[in-house]
Amino acid sequence: MSNNTREYPVTGAGLGLRRSMMGEELQPAQVDFLEVAPENWIGVGGRYGRWLREYTERFPFVIHGLSLSIGAPAPLDEALVLSIKAFMREHNIRCYSEHLSYCSDHGHLYDLLPIPFTEEAVHYVAGRIRRVQDLLEQRIAMENVSYYAAPRVGPVPEMSELEFLNAVLTEADCDLLLDVNNIYVNAINHRYDPLEFLRGLPAGRIRYAHVAGHFDEADDLKVDTHGAPVIDPVWQLLQHAYEQFGAIPTLLERDFNIPPLRELCGEITRIREYQRAVSPSALAANSDGKKPAEVSVGR
Repeated sequence: MSNNTREYPVTGAGLGLRRSMMGEELQPAQVDFLEVAPENWIGVGGRYGRWLREYTERFPFVIHGLSLSIGAPAPLDEALVLSIKAFMREHNIRCYSEHLSYCSDHGHLYDLLPIPFTEEAVHYVAGRIRRVQDLLEQRIAMENVSYYAAPRVGPVPEMSELEFLNAVLTEADCDLLLDVNNIYVNAINHRYDPLEFLRGLPAGRIRYAHVAGHFDEADDLKVDTHGAPVIDPVWQLLQHAYEQFGAIPTLLERDFNIPPLRELCGEITRIREYQRAVSPSALAANSDGKKPAEVSVGR
């Protein structure tokens, strides 16, 4: 299942569709694609089901899962995977992504917890991802997640976050959902260079990107909440990602404190402006292996 092309399932700028948005009409001129969490919609009927169907018939859709729990010790929920497969076929979903984390252990824990950055965990997680891809009969994309403590065996980490992520992607032969805000949050919380992290990612595996707001708990502690506007340093990091990888499809996430649609569309317009501004010469230089121009990211 090799991935040697730079084909994307969607294009442009997207938005995470939430039930609270019912009553505010989205138009294709405002947004290029939409995303939902399948667990929130599988088996839903009535007016919500009709509302979703109306949108999946008008817009390209991707789905971003919440409960696959790919790093959990418990067996994979293969019934969930098969339900997601049917949901994708029913609504012509272009791509399925999930979190490179776990959220269950004999029941759901209602949080995304980090997987230890070890070679043993790489083999374990990669095997589970391959099984999911076999069941779905297609590739999936794993998202780099935010985390606030790094579990490890022994006094010294066996692998870095970037090494672990790349090892999983390679061994599982799966794709990447690039979350730009998570890179920024982790870079602050764990004191690494977000630009160096970006440069270490495999361009050919990126399917699309997420951008979102977060909460400033302290100067050295950021919490990934999806409950605020995107801040300037994250916008700068997104611009750098475009200079590094091209104008990859990018979705705005907002999960609570959701403002009126016109405000969200303002952020979507900003994504589109950055995508249009990508310099072909910078991309050509990057393809030759040269280091792209640095973007200042506040720390």
